[in-house]
Amino acid sequence: MSPLPLLSATEIRSDRLLLRKTLYEADREALIELSTDPEVRAHIGGPQPRDEAERHFDAVLAAGATSRPGSYLIAEHPANRLLGTLTLVRRARELPGHVTEEGEELELGYVLRRSAWGAGFAFEAATAVLGTAARELPDQPVVLITQTANERSLKLATRLGFTPVSTFEEWGAEQTLCTAPLSRFLI
Repeated sequence: MSPLPLLSATEIRSDRLLLRKTLYEADREALIELSTDPEVRAHIGGPQPRDEAERHFDAVLAAGATSRPGSYLIAEHPANRLLGTLTLVRRARELPGHVTEEGEELELGYVLRRSAWGAGFAFEAATAVLGTAARELPDQPVVLITQTANERSLKLATRLGFTPVSTFEEWGAEQTLCTAPLSRFLI
């Protein structure tokens, strides 16, 4: 496990969203939908079979896996309707796609339900978590890696202020590595 610091906030609020660590049984169908929807999963390995997604949810619920630093559920506030997930974790040194020789940069990742696409939720969630991280952690590069074919994600990266710096092969597809300094998100 990396000795480098990660975001410790347990809840992050924005105008319309609550990024939370707590996983509820009521989140079950939304998370299973995230794992099984072919369009949502088109650029991240394809859909999982429903029974596999159900087993995964049960394991995550039992293990309290959202207690992992940097892992959040994105819920619409105040209804608490689950929209997706967001992570701000360290990119493992052994993986391709780094902007420093040491590796282990902060890596932003997000997945939203199709019904939440196009409403600005991913931008709002990412801005909220990166702003919180910029206030809590020292300035450092943040990377965002997305399949080059995922035009929506690349547009969001640009809108957030990330700059594409290189491409590489991973998971059988070309990936685009984008980066931004964490200080860019100080508000």
